[in-house]
Amino acid sequence: MAPQKDFYAVLGVSASATADELKKHYRRLAKQFHPDSNKGDAKASERFKEISEAYTVLGDEKKRKQYDEMRRLGAFSGGFGGASRSGGSTRPNTGGAGARRPSGAAGAGGNYEYPDFDVGGLGGLGDLFSSMFGGGRQRPTGPENGQTVETSLEVPFRTAVLGGKVTIDLEVNEECATCAGSGAARGAKLQPCPECAGRGTISFGQGSFATVRPCPMCLGKGTVPTEKCGTCNGAGEQRSKRKVNITVPSGTESGGKIRLKGQGGRGVRGGAPGDLLITFRVKDDPEWERDGTDLITRAAVNIVQATLGSKVTVETLHDKKVTIAIPAGTPSGKRFRVRGQGVAKDGKAGDLLVEIAVQVPSTLTPEQTRLLKEFAAAAGLSY
Repeated sequence: MAPQKDFYAVLGVSASATADELKKHYRRLAKQFHPDSNKGDAKASERFKEISEAYTVLGDEKKRKQYDEMRRLGAFSGGFGGASRSGGSTRPNTGGAGARRPSGAAGAGGNYEYPDFDVGGLGGLGDLFSSMFGGGRQRPTGPENGQTVETSLEVPFRTAVLGGKVTIDLEVNEECATCAGSGAARGAKLQPCPECAGRGTISFGQGSFATVRPCPMCLGKGTVPTEKCGTCNGAGEQRSKRKVNITVPSGTESGGKIRLKGQGGRGVRGGAPGDLLITFRVKDDPEWERDGTDLITRAAVNIVQATLGSKVTVETLHDKKVTIAIPAGTPSGKRFRVRGQGVAKDGKAGDLLVEIAVQVPSTLTPEQTRLLKEFAAAAGLSY
């Protein structure tokens, strides 16, 4: 097996680069060397393949960890940019038939290449590599279901509690109406893709270390038109917006999800459309809070009502008015429970908690000040 390139060097990043840095470098290089931007440039096409191959591995967290481990172990001496193990240099098998010393190497500590090295000889590590990079997959020819589209939806507090409908504008990929999804201009013909020879996929690397990706020229179709559709530029689909009515279940909480069948990405070759997965985010409300299935609201009372006792009428979230008796001497923050006026969920309803907020006057008239001082003196209160 031929030595492998250092994928980090291919993308121009260090081995400690973050996922965001990897993505940033990959996108910049892919745009620069994409075949559509470099027609007839074989070097640019080959560079694009190298970039795609590197990001296929490093852009996947699991594959990157496995790749880093193999790189650290130095299983392919000289194949990963001179990766070595701590504790001394790699000692080659000088008597083995497959080993050779690269030109210019000197001394026992030089790097060696093993062109006939087979990952199957690595035992468990060979299995690990085979699971990482499956080769030989053929382009699917049957119907493929569309992708599941995920989005988040912010809903008002009242709608989340009571349930209701919300209309959203959803961006989806739709079949191009001009070319009916073929990607070809009117009168143009479809011919085998010259980049992948009609397979729809291209392979990077060799042997068990090969990885297969959709062809960037034909987008996995295996064919390219002699003239691209002017509407979709040969993609066969367009990004469009459509309105979708969403039913918000009563009792919905932030983080809750619903799945709408057939509202996601369109299928390929007659496949069924994918699903739409919605995650709810409930807006805060200045008048209401929620604690499980209980609702919390506040009722303002003046100092006289709190001191002497009174009755307070509040409106529930269900547009129903309830009257609460406030005992004499009720402090601010005291809560009163109204049964069954909370959140209805799973056939049960929580309660409404009314929290008392005692309001103290910020200004007093001279007469009010005199009377309050007399009250303080009679009650033995200091001020």
